[in-house]
Amino acid sequence: MLTGERVRLREWRESDIAIVQEAASDPLIPLITTVPRLAGEAAARAFVRRQHDRLRSGEGYAFAIADHDDRAVGHIGLFRAGDARASVGYWIGPSQRRLGYAGDALATLTRWAVTREGIDRVELYVEPGNEGSWRVAERAGYEREGLLRAWKRIDGRPRDMYIYARLTESGRLSSGRV
Repeated sequence: MLTGERVRLREWRESDIAIVQEAASDPLIPLITTVPRLAGEAAARAFVRRQHDRLRSGEGYAFAIADHDDRAVGHIGLFRAGDARASVGYWIGPSQRRLGYAGDALATLTRWAVTREGIDRVELYVEPGNEGSWRVAERAGYEREGLLRAWKRIDGRPRDMYIYARLTESGRLSSGRV
């Protein structure tokens, strides 16, 4: 478990299915994540089980973002993205947005991620129109490196993405950015 000022990043639990079901009703979350579009109880439980499998398979780390009452409000994960790179993805349930959870969760995960051995950079991708998310990334110390045109297909259409990165100490040293 990782603890920030407003959140705790902890293992997903069966009791967290309500936030998965809420996220399933969001128009974007099911398109860009593994949250099922129509999450009945069984589908929401399957999502929770998949998060446990990510660590066991070596795919990455998946955390429920919980408030100080230990109620899940969203998801954040760190996933291997290639040699010495990791990628972060996160979402907050629609009813829990604009309360500071995303920013604290990203800052908390990033503080931990940059200490992981074998990682030189942590990346994240944000659609240009998602100003809230790219502002969260910038506040967490990520730098916008550019625009990737037609980077990802979402709902069958190519979408541009900003790429943000945060270098670890080894990444800064090797790039000359101390």
